[in-house]
Amino acid sequence: MTTIPAVAPPLPRDDPWKRHLSPAHAFKWLAAGWRDVAVHPTSSLIYGLLVSLVSATIVFGLFAIGWASVLFPAFAGFMVVGPLLAIGLYEKSRQIAAGEPVRLARMIFVRPKSGGQILFTGVLLCLLMLLWMRAAVIIYALFFGVRAFPGLDHIAPMLFTTPTGWTMLIVGGAVGALFAAFSFAISAFSIPMLLTERLDALTAMGRSTALVWNNLPVMLTWGAIAFALFLLSLVTGLIGLIIVFPVLGHGTWHAYRAIWK
Repeated sequence: MTTIPAVAPPLPRDDPWKRHLSPAHAFKWLAAGWRDVAVHPTSSLIYGLLVSLVSATIVFGLFAIGWASVLFPAFAGFMVVGPLLAIGLYEKSRQIAAGEPVRLARMIFVRPKSGGQILFTGVLLCLLMLLWMRAAVIIYALFFGVRAFPGLDHIAPMLFTTPTGWTMLIVGGAVGALFAAFSFAISAFSIPMLLTERLDALTAMGRSTALVWNNLPVMLTWGAIAFALFLLSLVTGLIGLIIVFPVLGHGTWHAYRAIWK
């Protein structure tokens, strides 16, 4: 008679995407980002200045052509494409970590290992931004009808002193939160991945989403920090982006290295 050995059931394995990081780690990433700015600060500040100038040019352009109505969705759209714009900052942090000399030219003319997949990701993020801007216009039309934008001087009383305005803010905020969550999930780590690894854009975005979802407390904290600093930059007339954008860009690289090991 053949004896069949007992087989113990396999032990549950740890989630390969989970890093068990506390929300406090997000502030460590911010501090690490500041340290990277301090290494050859001119390169990071010039990079931030370029982003600030381009952003200010777009804002003035919207006013010039009479599209002030899409100004607020455009600011939200900046958060969507921001990770793509920060690729040069990721490259500088990579150079620092590898002990390579920091060069501004390599930050501006980045050569990612994934090649054209970065461009494909950028197109997807830009399309997502345009979709969000169109959704914002549609939401405004649903609540206030198809009429001319009243101007920045009148939009605040219309939104905050009328029941229709409050309802639109709630609905628009909910829809905007969905767009923001989706864009944050797919772009938080996909751009650094495509910079350092040979893989396709959809795989990188899928991995990024899995990492964000499985490390939600620390990633929500990091997202809140980024949002708060971006609002601070808006208050300063986008001048704050000169410093804020490099710090967040370098910090995102350290978040990527901490979570995608």
